[in-house]
Amino acid sequence: MSAVRPQHAPLVQFPVVDDCLQIGGMPLTRLAARVGQTPFYAYDRAAMTARVAELRRHLPPEIELHYAMKANPMPAVVQHMAGLVDGIDVASGGELRVALDTTMAPLNISFAGPGKSDADLACAVAAGIVLNMESAGEMERIAAIGERLGVRPQVAVRVNPDFELKSSGMKMGGGPKQFGVDAEQVPELLARLGRLALDFHGFHIFSGSQNLKAEAIQEAHEKTFALALRLAAHAPRPLRMLNIGGGFGIPYFPGEGRLDLAAVGENLKRLLPDVKRALPEAHIVIELGRYLVGEAGVYVSKVIERKVSRGQVYLVTDGGLHHHLSASGNFGQVIRKNYPVVIGNRVRGGERETASVVGPLCTPLDLLADQMELAQAGPGDLAVVFQSGAYGLTASPGAFLSHPGAVEVLVGSDEPAGGGV
Repeated sequence: MSAVRPQHAPLVQFPVVDDCLQIGGMPLTRLAARVGQTPFYAYDRAAMTARVAELRRHLPPEIELHYAMKANPMPAVVQHMAGLVDGIDVASGGELRVALDTTMAPLNISFAGPGKSDADLACAVAAGIVLNMESAGEMERIAAIGERLGVRPQVAVRVNPDFELKSSGMKMGGGPKQFGVDAEQVPELLARLGRLALDFHGFHIFSGSQNLKAEAIQEAHEKTFALALRLAAHAPRPLRMLNIGGGFGIPYFPGEGRLDLAAVGENLKRLLPDVKRALPEAHIVIELGRYLVGEAGVYVSKVIERKVSRGQVYLVTDGGLHHHLSASGNFGQVIRKNYPVVIGNRVRGGERETASVVGPLCTPLDLLADQMELAQAGPGDLAVVFQSGAYGLTASPGAFLSHPGAVEVLVGSDEPAGGGV
């Protein structure tokens, strides 16, 4: 008796009508005609709006939400998110320029990341955004730039905590890291900061990402608040901002469940009264990227050829790892697992088969689905990769083998569509 294969988590953000996926309120086939080409990414406004509303329902009202735009820096997406969240975090000078084009107030824009150039720092100082300082050297450079420009830079200290977010897909804290100032070095840095012409706002403490376990996030929040309170005793002025990071994950692979957001919110409600008594002036920020936009996006490619090799079916499409590196398994996966994939114009399909979806690149790494059960498909059908709203196009090697690029579209209204796959 064969073992039952684990299934992907139910996908409820996009309805299916007449066996065709609906994206942004229209059939996928019509959307493809509207876009005018494949491959393409499509991001749904309503799904993003609904996710922010869900967070507002479960998190304490004192919590401010910031969008980490590295997850998806498409300008139209950032503009939409700017109208939903309380702040934007950028990770480069290019992202900063996009954020400054939105209606977000500069003081609600922050800039994190190691290796900021002097040009990036000067732009940030002149704009009046908050710089999350990653080192003592960066702090000195910011102070010198502020003096040269005649502007008092707005700064916070990014802390490399002495713990990590357990069970996270990518650990950003604990141990040696290129990110932030080691927690034990922060008191000395704060002493120096107090002697410089810098406007200190607070701390950014980020310990990991892509976590689906509420208990791990709860523990990280408890440790983050405890660390912030210890370090606040050394600050040159009371904290006005405490960014406790994010780390909220979404389910990508078979067998993964959804994060219990209600449990995370209840734990924060328990912790916040003590934190607010100790840090009465501090705005408490949760910074999320993938969790806000990841499930709102799909990647769509067209089947060029149906090929059978020694009994195995291959659907060769015009898209691949050059547009969607993470779905191919080459963006952090140790053991490759399939993203949720369907034939978008035959979601359930009368005839089913086991097939692999591959791209046009001359490498065996160009694999979007490995022997998945799909509707029987052929040339002209549309292969859809779900969970593609974050770390898709801009996290992929678009110039690899010089194939054409993909386009991106933001679609739909703010009204939720309902339904699901």
